[in-house]
Amino acid sequence: MIVAKTIAEVRAQVAQWKREGFSVGLVPTMGYLHEGHASLVDKARRMCGKVVASDFVNPTQFGPNEDLEAYPRDFERDCALLEEHGCDMVFYPAVGEMYAPNAATYVEIQDEMPKQLCGKTRPIHFRGVCTVVSKLFNIVEPDYAFFGQKDAQQLAIIRRMVRDLSYGIEVVACPIVREADGLARSSRNTYLNPAERKAALCLSRAVFRGQELVGAGERDAEKLVAEMRAVIEAEPLARIDYVSAVDGETMLPVEELTDGVLAAMAVYIGKTRLIDNFIVGGLKE
Repeated sequence: MIVAKTIAEVRAQVAQWKREGFSVGLVPTMGYLHEGHASLVDKARRMCGKVVASDFVNPTQFGPNEDLEAYPRDFERDCALLEEHGCDMVFYPAVGEMYAPNAATYVEIQDEMPKQLCGKTRPIHFRGVCTVVSKLFNIVEPDYAFFGQKDAQQLAIIRRMVRDLSYGIEVVACPIVREADGLARSSRNTYLNPAERKAALCLSRAVFRGQELVGAGERDAEKLVAEMRAVIEAEPLARIDYVSAVDGETMLPVEELTDGVLAAMAVYIGKTRLIDNFIVGGLKE
């Protein structure tokens, strides 16, 4: 596996691959990889001739009081996982390689999408996400880009950005990967102590309860949200940021549970903020 630390290295290698007729898939990550990330690489491996992963903790998507400095990092471990799953190149830039000292240009969706759900408490987050993903698209020029459903709002926003800016890239959604006990895999799970790790299962229990209700015919979004909230509120260590049912494309609240509706949550377990969700009718890749 090639380890590239500069934009020039990535562009030169991708240009060579494209001259040789290979399609290119991009898996953007912030490192500290787990089986959820591995599933994205596996999907890219099946669909593309060459696979590039980025490993970059992006500072522009963290607010002033968020966990940028504490965010877990282990590049050697990341490389071992990527190589095991057939990644051809990892892009591992320094912050100065991605952002000039006086960088002042951002990519931002100017409607209600980024203001909903996670955007209510993380107002600059999706501006940072769109900016760094746009930069990665410009650097790698992939044919396909792979994102996980766990970050469902991010996925919807990137799809909108790709449409609005006319990127010739197909965004591929990949299902949530869960631990054996149901907890959605996340780099932030490492913050949890044993009691918190057990308490965090209230998120997946709420998801499974929501799926059960929808499967039984429930179509009232307010009732669904109330039932899911009740599951979480039964856990003393949990503090709800939001539990919402929204249109899967616009992120705006809905009253009726039709196919494509996103039932999503963000919950603090101790100091750790975790997210989980499901899509009514299932994921459309």
